[in-house]
Amino acid sequence: MHEVIQQLVAVEAEAQRIVQAARAEADRMRADAQREAQELVARDREATRAAAGQLVAAALAEAGLEKQARLAQASRDIAAQVRLDDDVKEQLIAAIVRCVTCEP
Repeated sequence: MHEVIQQLVAVEAEAQRIVQAARAEADRMRADAQREAQELVARDREATRAAAGQLVAAALAEAGLEKQARLAQASRDIAAQVRLDDDVKEQLIAAIVRCVTCEP
């Protein structure tokens, strides 16, 4: 009977060691999984930042082209609206000369 009790105690001790080893392994696996998840999140965050930067740069370039196109169109519209005949040009030139030479 004494041997049976010793065997039960030994089996129980072995079971506790197995449980502790399993808990340690589970803790290690959980820590590894958390570390890998954090690394994935960091990589994804950096990739997202890079993509966002590229989108902003492309949008700025497109806005610059749109601005140039609008300015060119506005210039054409103004040139089309402002037509000076020869009499008006001569009057303007005379007025400018009078201004520059301080003549009334």
